[in-house]
Amino acid sequence: MGRMNVLVYSGTGTTVESVRHCLYSLRRLLSPHYAVIPATADTLLKEPWEASCALLVIPGGADLGYCRVLNGEGNRRIAQFVRRGGAFIGFCAGGYYGCKTVEFEVGNGKMEVVGSRELQFFPGACRGAAFAGFQYASEKGARAPKIKVEKEALGDSELEGFNSYYNGGGLFVDADKYSDRGVEVLARFEEKEKLSVEGGDAAVVYCKIGNGGTILTGPHPEFAAVNLDRHAGDSEYRERIELIEQTDTRREAFLRACLVKLGLGALDEAGAVPTLSLLHLSSTSPADVGHLANRLREISVTDGDKQKIVGENDTFILERNPEPFPMGSLADALIGEQDSPHKIIDYNKVEKRVRVHDSGHPSAKETPYFDHTAYFKHLERYRSQSRSSPENFGSFLLYGEVVTSTNTMLDKNFELLQRLPSGLTAVATLQVAGRGRGSNVWVSPMGALVFSTCIRHPRELSVQAPVVFVQYLVALAIVEAIKNYDIGFGDMPVRLKWPNDIYASNPKNEEEFLKIAGILVNSSYANNQFLLVVGCGVNTTNSAPTTSLNHILDKLNKTRKSKGLSRLPAFEQERLLAKILVVFEEMYYQFCRSGFAPFEELYYKHWLHRSVL
Repeated sequence: MGRMNVLVYSGTGTTVESVRHCLYSLRRLLSPHYAVIPATADTLLKEPWEASCALLVIPGGADLGYCRVLNGEGNRRIAQFVRRGGAFIGFCAGGYYGCKTVEFEVGNGKMEVVGSRELQFFPGACRGAAFAGFQYASEKGARAPKIKVEKEALGDSELEGFNSYYNGGGLFVDADKYSDRGVEVLARFEEKEKLSVEGGDAAVVYCKIGNGGTILTGPHPEFAAVNLDRHAGDSEYRERIELIEQTDTRREAFLRACLVKLGLGALDEAGAVPTLSLLHLSSTSPADVGHLANRLREISVTDGDKQKIVGENDTFILERNPEPFPMGSLADALIGEQDSPHKIIDYNKVEKRVRVHDSGHPSAKETPYFDHTAYFKHLERYRSQSRSSPENFGSFLLYGEVVTSTNTMLDKNFELLQRLPSGLTAVATLQVAGRGRGSNVWVSPMGALVFSTCIRHPRELSVQAPVVFVQYLVALAIVEAIKNYDIGFGDMPVRLKWPNDIYASNPKNEEEFLKIAGILVNSSYANNQFLLVVGCGVNTTNSAPTTSLNHILDKLNKTRKSKGLSRLPAFEQERLLAKILVVFEEMYYQFCRSGFAPFEELYYKHWLHRSVL
């Protein structure tokens, strides 16, 4: 599998703000071609992250914290990753950390930090603070220095200088003297006379290391002005933010050029941060939606025709409004925490508005990226073809064009989850905070089928049908649904990879297998039942970050054409979702009756019997 992950270290030593700024700016420039996700020290020390990682980022904070957890094995793996072709960026404290020696606030009492470092990407010293006045956990030492860009080193003659956020970073001492050791200066502090330390003016350096490369910075080119808190400092601080704001497009162009220098494919135009959309609750029987909304009143606060459910993680507003949302009121619904589409949003604080469709299904105009009428028709057709009469999974649908995470909305709001019917499925066109295994947080791209299904699994079945097998069951259901999507789809080269991933043959290289789907099952317990939230993501029509079912289908159709066979129809998300849910429900109830034994042969048939990176 190609290197599609960009890991932002988020462990000991980092500040929350620095991590958030990194995730925000890198996602704007790299999604959907790369998955930009936070990584703990445990991830870097214990997991095989290197094979799938394109770039490792160490953000701002205090580099002694990084030393404490990464010295030894962690740094050995990081250095080896870079030498073998990986890329590394160290912002501010991460910049100090990547140098041979650190000289910070020499002679300034308890502030002083002097010593050697293990990575030694830059063969000299990083000396700081470059500007006087730094204080930990404060904006008093924050500056907005002018940054002069070395266009030739970045291979872009259109780049221009900019004002960057700065708070405590260093300069790279005598960096120009190391040009024969693979060091290039990418940017300089323009106003050298304002610097408080000697050693030149190098603000950002590139260091060639083996087959890979690193970029180390003193300032913070990843900090966008829109995400800086104007109320965190005095009037001078606000003026500095304004300076940064005035050259923000130049800053972003410089950051993009840095990513390209490291070999990453950055977007020409940064993507806007998506705002959450209206949610739509519907059912095969619209009247049942009204009944469900009524049952939820016991955990609701009522205001006219609106119900407010304050969950443990999210707040939902249920609205029974037969008229389509006028654009004005939809805009009003998305203000507050989402008042700018270009800044970091705390999605947990945004109220999630839910339209209760108790008299029909959402229209195509209301949900242009998901055809509810087609979905419910496919669901009905596949059910009618089944021998076991499935009738629950997918009957209730909670759809949002842009959501935080289908899994989080259900699993992290326990009072709500306890009252939802078994089989209710949440589906999204775009996720902005999807959940993977461990602490991974990712953004699902357009074209991925993302859904989560609630299941009530009685405790008395836990011996015969243990909960742990549900992840294998849904993975098997997805593969079977793909291969039985229609006549001729049995040749789709999709395979199971233990425990809960699905891989497919790369259309460009049949010997290579790429991940196209992943599963996450969360379990809680109440009233003698396991409450399961089965989350799935299937790359259906999107080409990034790996490949998709339709790209694989294109290759299959070329083979069929050469044999004189008819062309197979493209996968549609609504139809595929209906097929998966019907197959999953059939398997689940057989599993409840007979355990996993009846599925073992089928599971091994689809198993990828060799190691896949």
